[in-house]
Amino acid sequence: MQNKYKHILFTGGGTGGHIFPALAIAEEIKEMDSNCMISFIGTYNKIEATIVPQNGYAFYPIWISGLQRRITLKNLLLPIKLVVSFVQVFTILKKLKPNLVVGTGGYVCGPVLRVASWFKIPTIIHESNSYPGITTRLLAKKASKVYLAFNETKKMLSKNINSEVVGNPTRNKFGKVSANAGKKYFGLEQNLKTILIFGGSLGASKINSSIYSIITLVHQKNYQVIWQTGKTEAAYYQSSVKQMNIKILPFIDEMEYAYAAADVVICRSGAITISELTLLGKPAILIPYPHASENHQYFNAKVLTDNNAALLIEEKELEEKLFSSLYDLLSSDSKLKEMAIQSKKLGRPHASKIIAKQLIQQIESNSND
Repeated sequence: MQNKYKHILFTGGGTGGHIFPALAIAEEIKEMDSNCMISFIGTYNKIEATIVPQNGYAFYPIWISGLQRRITLKNLLLPIKLVVSFVQVFTILKKLKPNLVVGTGGYVCGPVLRVASWFKIPTIIHESNSYPGITTRLLAKKASKVYLAFNETKKMLSKNINSEVVGNPTRNKFGKVSANAGKKYFGLEQNLKTILIFGGSLGASKINSSIYSIITLVHQKNYQVIWQTGKTEAAYYQSSVKQMNIKILPFIDEMEYAYAAADVVICRSGAITISELTLLGKPAILIPYPHASENHQYFNAKVLTDNNAALLIEEKELEEKLFSSLYDLLSSDSKLKEMAIQSKKLGRPHASKIIAKQLIQQIESNSND
């Protein structure tokens, strides 16, 4: 199935945490070798179906979904979807003849990596979470290499798996904006402590309601806030909170400015968020999503808290601990500085470059065999 061209096929999606690392690697590959072809396989109706074409890459959708935790029609359709997806992948791979297939997470990776192995196409996996997902656990043994974001993950995989800890690929735009520029972008005061709050691209109702319950206290302490609520709840909170130093937005497109402005971040602990925080060395209060598969967000957050790089508050403890933890942190410049130092020690800013370089080298090595 190999051809004389460099062609790398990425597969991953369902969430930004799976597709953004793939895009970051793809961006580095194009900078290193503009002649390398790059394509993506994802699902029809998730974020990758929009984001990938917007970034200029060929996108091939397949019909697949994950297993629901309760009995639903989607679960009854899953065996049919699996069969259809295998046929679709077989057809796509036969047409594209990629040199490598790279999986970055999500249920879409399963059929793609499996069929690629049948075709004897080398497969690569990138595991973004500290606790390895089911795709990694099932298919790592057949992969040419498994890239990991955390040292802790290596201990959970078989010793005979070819793995390397490189971190999570992040977008190049982070770390290039000053704090002054970030605050100016959002129309904030330059001399006030700034809190950035977000619960993911769709928002997080529990985080929103907890923030709302303490927002008067936050305002009284003269802190300023950049608060991404998600689209469904933005109008409610915008009408309920009218202080000039609290910026409520449904979605933040330019996250590099938001991070730059922030003295402390309150957020979930998805793998990509963790990587962005440690890349920038941002003090954080992490609130793991309690329903994440294998509770992986808790384990992601634990890596930072074990290294004194963040505070961890579980959702059930928010009302009791959120404001006191926030105030304690913002009241101590020494704590903020130390947390920033420890966070940045965990950062791996060159993950995209390392992976991209090795992928190109592997194709070149295979073509010379």
